[in-house]
Amino acid sequence: MNQITIGDITIDVIKKDIKNLHLGVYPPDGRVRIASPLQVTDETIRLFAISKLAWIKKHQAKYQNYHRPGPREYVSGESHYFRGDRYLLNVIYYECSPPVIIRNKTHIDLYMKPGSSQTDREKVMNNWYRQELKKLIPPLIDKWQKIIKVQIQEWRIKKMKTCWGTCNIQEQRIWLNLELIKHPPHCLEYVIVHELVHLLERHHNQRFMGYMDEFMPTWRLYKEELNQRSPDYQRPNTPSNKP
Repeated sequence: MNQITIGDITIDVIKKDIKNLHLGVYPPDGRVRIASPLQVTDETIRLFAISKLAWIKKHQAKYQNYHRPGPREYVSGESHYFRGDRYLLNVIYYECSPPVIIRNKTHIDLYMKPGSSQTDREKVMNNWYRQELKKLIPPLIDKWQKIIKVQIQEWRIKKMKTCWGTCNIQEQRIWLNLELIKHPPHCLEYVIVHELVHLLERHHNQRFMGYMDEFMPTWRLYKEELNQRSPDYQRPNTPSNKP
């Protein structure tokens, strides 16, 4: 890995056997990385980085003054994530259906009955996350089953602490982590491809990685992005963050 510096921004550069340049800004501190095809010159990479400076600074700003909060309380002003974007939660005590609504690309409105507990609010949010994730999964599975030429019998969702997905080869069933709904859609797609490839190769060996390279050449970038992202970064709790 090499580094280039553009103004006050240091960028890690890694060259891989890929077709296109890929730029990423990662939490918690806004680290910048460019993955480049092997044949692309250093000058081309530098010009590419310069052309993306505004984009880089915009995304780095999202991670300034972020910190890991304590346990979720599901109260107004708290940060929550959906498909890679950060929203501020706005709890409204009122009878309403549906109970969760995204408003103005900045807030998630959570409608709850008066007197609802933290556990109640968490349950409603997780149910909403689950339903939203269920909408995304079927077309991705259909797409990649045709490409990889495998077939699963069933897929399920559950909260998992140690992995993003699992594959039961014998039962031809995959499990997907509910937390994936908090990350960008391409992260979900990567995990689906990863688990489907296990139907061709059980172990994470060279054969497995060869399949991944064949079907999704950028999978290493998505893996790193997913494993470095955390839905648990939020700004300090200040009045300016509250709706």
